[in-house]
Amino acid sequence: QVQLVESGGGLVRAGGSLRLSCAASGRTASNYAMGWFRRAPGKGRDFVGATSPNGASTYYSDTVRGRFTISRDNAKNTVYLQMNSLKPEATAVYYCAAGGFSRPTRATTGRNVYGYWGQGTQVTVSS
Repeated sequence: QVQLVESGGGLVRAGGSLRLSCAASGRTASNYAMGWFRRAPGKGRDFVGATSPNGASTYYSDTVRGRFTISRDNAKNTVYLQMNSLKPEATAVYYCAAGGFSRPTRATTGRNVYGYWGQGTQVTVSS
């Protein structure tokens, strides 16, 4: 079992930055790939990005590539989502998720690839 708790959400102005954290607990949390998803108001839960268990490999959606960065500190069992140049359309609830794969690719962007989910943290970007 892996438990995930997101934090760091809040209100930020367009063009600003925010860093989200996802604290994982469980004996083998560092063995899982970690992903970030978001659900905007009235929309589905969309893939943002993911990182491999050791953090060496990452994959991002086209929408955020170049502005968002995922990193992880396995000693702290924590994954981070650094979000820069935020736009109002980034307003959403952000979720972290754990998946049992070794390398994130386009094939690992689906929600069904991830077996564990956090409760989410709200990010609001004002214009």
